[in-house]
Amino acid sequence: MKVTKTEIPGLLIVQPDVFNDSRGYFFESYNKNRYEGFGIPDDFIQDNISKSSKGTVRGLHYQVGGKAQGKLCQVIEGEVLDVAVDIRFNSPTFEKHFSLILNSKTKSQLWIPIGFAHGFSVLSDEAIFSYKCTNYYSKAHERSIIFNDTDLKIDWKIESPIVSEKDLQAANFKDIAKDFVFIKE
Repeated sequence: MKVTKTEIPGLLIVQPDVFNDSRGYFFESYNKNRYEGFGIPDDFIQDNISKSSKGTVRGLHYQVGGKAQGKLCQVIEGEVLDVAVDIRFNSPTFEKHFSLILNSKTKSQLWIPIGFAHGFSVLSDEAIFSYKCTNYYSKAHERSIIFNDTDLKIDWKIESPIVSEKDLQAANFKDIAKDFVFIKE
């Protein structure tokens, strides 16, 4: 397994060891001891899977307070552009985003710790997206940033986004509350 730090502290790219043979492939998608050793110490308590069609944008989502979530993201089938936005006030990378193509061929994963908004766009005809969460979903603690925020300038790599009505009602980045504050270690 190879873990790569990104230019935004806390975000990690995980490339599991994949064993291919004539039958197909095998890989460990998660092993608590190994992931802890690479800097992902959180316990995962909820797994989510979504299936989406080409052009779909989901996000940018996050949860606040005692229900904030870290996410370990991967694609089971298809290809997506996965995006994380640093929403930790006082962070040297506050308001910056990181994007990575995740697909079923490479099996790469993206670790997104607490303090980031998350979303993805579907680049293939369909995609099955899976993510492990460090906390349970809570509607009362759910927040969203509009996907096409003019300050963030995210290139979702699609022409005609398909976005839920709920996500179209999301806040502008400049209007988000100071829910996460970066503390230098």
